[in-house]
Amino acid sequence: MAPPLPSTAPEQRQRLLDLLAERAYRHGHFTLASGRSSNHYVNCKPVSLSGEGLALLAARMLDLVEPQAVAVAGLTLGADPLVSGVAQAAALAGRPLDALIVRKEAKGHGTGAWLEGPLPEPGTAITVLEDVVTTGGSSLKAVTQLRQAGYTVNRVVTIVDRQEGGGAAMAAAGLELVSLFLLEEVAATSAARQQP
Repeated sequence: MAPPLPSTAPEQRQRLLDLLAERAYRHGHFTLASGRSSNHYVNCKPVSLSGEGLALLAARMLDLVEPQAVAVAGLTLGADPLVSGVAQAAALAGRPLDALIVRKEAKGHGTGAWLEGPLPEPGTAITVLEDVVTTGGSSLKAVTQLRQAGYTVNRVVTIVDRQEGGGAAMAAAGLELVSLFLLEEVAATSAARQQP
């Protein structure tokens, strides 16, 4: 039987950091989605697609969603579990908050939609969720589609900020980037776990 989830926010944060260091982070030589080379690779899906990981992520991300937001949204695939988990956590907390998935390209049939989910009224606020921000390209693609659909987007919440220019790109687009963890923190935790 699995142990219960940690009960305090500091314990939850530490457990989430441990999960990311163990399951999401790798050190080596990698080519990133941005095309850049890096010694650090972060794939949050093994954490966000686990029951414990998603429960911890959803609770922490929900705390960072703007109070006026009526929905959370993100670019498929990395944000899919995040928006679903945060919407469910909000419902359990008695807060109305829907989830939207932004397609990477318009649907090839039917309505040709870019957005999936219960669409709120145009003009309402939506917080974008992301798993990893490097240059900010994926998040900005989601923001662009949401803004073109008439929504207000001011904040992006990510699990890990790789500290490679994403924050500056967000700021240039009038966005606030809020991260649960910085890459250096995840990398340091991973290295500490490997010490004898």
